Amino acid sequence: MAKTLTLEMVTPEKVALSEAADFVALPAYEGEMGVLPGHEAFLVQLTEGEVRVRADGKVKSFAVSGGFAEVRDDKIAVFAETAEMAEEIDSERARQALEKAKAAARTPTDSLTLAQAEAAMRRAQVRMRVAQLRGHRGGHAPSPTGHDSVD
Repeated sequence: MAKTLTLEMVTPEKVALSEAADFVALPAYEGEMGVLPGHEAFLVQLTEGEVRVRADGKVKSFAVSGGFAEVRDDKIAVFAETAEMAEEIDSERARQALEKAKAAARTPTDSLTLAQAEAAMRRAQVRMRVAQLRGHRGGHAPSPTGHDSVD
């Protein structure tokens, strides 16, 4: 069994991350999925959520808004619509986007507008949560189940 995974996270605009990792947690529609070296191959659709990457005992968090991931031969390819590292997220801008999306959801003009507003709310909520977590983690490694304890 390999000791590390090779992770590449790609968006339409850029390669957001390309590095070795000990553990990766993915926000799948079926629930959060953890990947360790030696994992069986799979393809999974992602939802808005947090991708956590543990490497050398440190954790990096990314807010992603959909896409899919392929795991094969200790390589993970994440193809996301957007991927923002926690340190790059402007919490105030995310809060403003959430308020704007909430307002749009309260007065939708049609079902498509409502669906778009709800998706925008989910994205903003994820961005805010990931930005807030960066201060709580302090670089400790998540458990293999992906659940971190926060004091």
